Amino acid sequence: MALLRGMILLVVALILLTSLVELPAFSWFARNSLPALLLALPVIFAPEIRRTLERLGRAGTIWPASVKSADAALEQTIHAVVTATARLSARQHGALIILQRLDNLDEFAQSGVQMNARVTPELLLQIFYPNTPLHDGAVIIVNSKISAAACVLPLSASGILNRTPERQMGLRHRAALGISETSDAIAVVVSEETGAISIAHSGRVLRRLNPERLENILMAFFHPKGGLNKPNLLERLLPGLFHRKEDKS
Repeated sequence: MALLRGMILLVVALILLTSLVELPAFSWFARNSLPALLLALPVIFAPEIRRTLERLGRAGTIWPASVKSADAALEQTIHAVVTATARLSARQHGALIILQRLDNLDEFAQSGVQMNARVTPELLLQIFYPNTPLHDGAVIIVNSKISAAACVLPLSASGILNRTPERQMGLRHRAALGISETSDAIAVVVSEETGAISIAHSGRVLRRLNPERLENILMAFFHPKGGLNKPNLLERLLPGLFHRKEDKS
């Protein structure tokens, strides 16, 4: 928004200068610069335009129906993630768990160690045990399987975390926001400093969750018992759940 306001002010200043002051050379330069400025807009706002188009594309996508066995596996996966997250939080072991939804995350999974293992609390606890080879990075879960561990994710450049009062969120939270800005994935984060549990989605973060609330949110996102389900159903039902600023509850 600051960049957009700056460009608007620049255009207004050019219009005022060319209309109020007789400057032929400057007027010619301004008239010939405006087309170039219009062509530069898609380049300057490329990330924002891409995110907007991705969200428009997801708005019309329907979550595919799944068989009962897949529903049961998804419930077990969510329960395993919540159980592991609660234990990691109690031990103050940092963790970053990404649950894939509709957008493919193979590009990020290739940056880590391939596993293709069943999701269990014990395996997640072992992966995120401090100073082990796989603890530094993200775990990506695809179709109720741990696709890869120690994955490298894009960091958020939105500056949301800089506006939080505590400033206790580091690279894990920035990576969680980054992957939520570039995909529709759900990111679960455990803070290594405080043990606080957070969840990120669509460029927003909700902090200080307890395990029960975390499980309710994940169940609402994936809705394993609801049949056909739009990915943004939770946002429509609970529009105030995620805040761009830190949740104060």
